[in-house]
Amino acid sequence: MSADAEAKLAELGLKLPEAVAPAANYVPYVMSGNIVYVSGQISQDASGLIKGKLGAELDVAAGAEAAQTCALFLLAQVKAACGGDLSRLKRVLKLTGFVNSTADFTDQPKVINGASDLFVEVLGEAGRHARSAVSAGSLPLGVAVEIEGIFELQ
Repeated sequence: MSADAEAKLAELGLKLPEAVAPAANYVPYVMSGNIVYVSGQISQDASGLIKGKLGAELDVAAGAEAAQTCALFLLAQVKAACGGDLSRLKRVLKLTGFVNSTADFTDQPKVINGASDLFVEVLGEAGRHARSAVSAGSLPLGVAVEIEGIFELQ
């Protein structure tokens, strides 16, 4: 899957970032058998952190773009867990998305679709997953979105 997934990302004009080291006392991922649990990845791009509160400073489209960056960082962590061989990724099992949003914002699922849509577009059926999308009054460093994931390896 590595060549296919990375080729599909390139076709979309996207590139996997380097896996980010943890900022506190935790590990970026834990493997148990053929399952990889990836710690929450925060919204960021080449310009830095993507900050803001949905329903105030950011709209759904901006939130979905922020969620897409989280998906790229999740894939980068999976690739690191596989020793650089993304072809070992069998499927995305579950995502939990946290959206920094106002109390009356109710489109968290539309925001997290930015990540879900990317996984399906890049991985096909292997990208379909179970999911939660919840609101948070704030997120670390003021970021807009944080997503954690569970992945199955071959």
